[in-house]
Amino acid sequence: MELNTIMQSFATYGLPAIYVIVLLEYLNLPGFPAGVIMPLAGVFAAQGGLDFAAVLVITVAAGLTGSVILYAIGRGGGELFLQRFYRRFPKQETLIEERMDYLRRWGGRGIFVSKLVPMVRTLVSIPAGVIRMDFRSYVVSSALGIAVWNLCFVGAGYLFGDTVLTWFG
Repeated sequence: MELNTIMQSFATYGLPAIYVIVLLEYLNLPGFPAGVIMPLAGVFAAQGGLDFAAVLVITVAAGLTGSVILYAIGRGGGELFLQRFYRRFPKQETLIEERMDYLRRWGGRGIFVSKLVPMVRTLVSIPAGVIRMDFRSYVVSSALGIAVWNLCFVGAGYLFGDTVLTWFG
């Protein structure tokens, strides 16, 4: 998704567009990079006169919704998916099993930290579902990690608006 398309969607549809686009990013869909979308939401808030807190809350809600969807996918069919994945990519099994052991060992703290690591932050939700991590702990830890991540990126866009737009071209 291009910069102009994202900003046009934000301008046309406001907070609902921010929610949907951030949700799609948290679902790890191609074309929705957080390093672009989150700062643009901040830029739009600053330039469009939207309340920063409202934009932050919307992005956190969207991120949490996407994370819960991936958790449910992991919980519902993750074991089957992993078995097929391991047959196709056997070298990845050790790495994935290590990540799941990490989550078993660290629980909510592991989710919180994982939500602060690029790429891992969206993918960690599926293994959390596969290991049947306590849902309440998962949601609280995810929400906190998502809030920190989104605050940094949306805040950067809000504070450095024109510079961000120039940087993205």
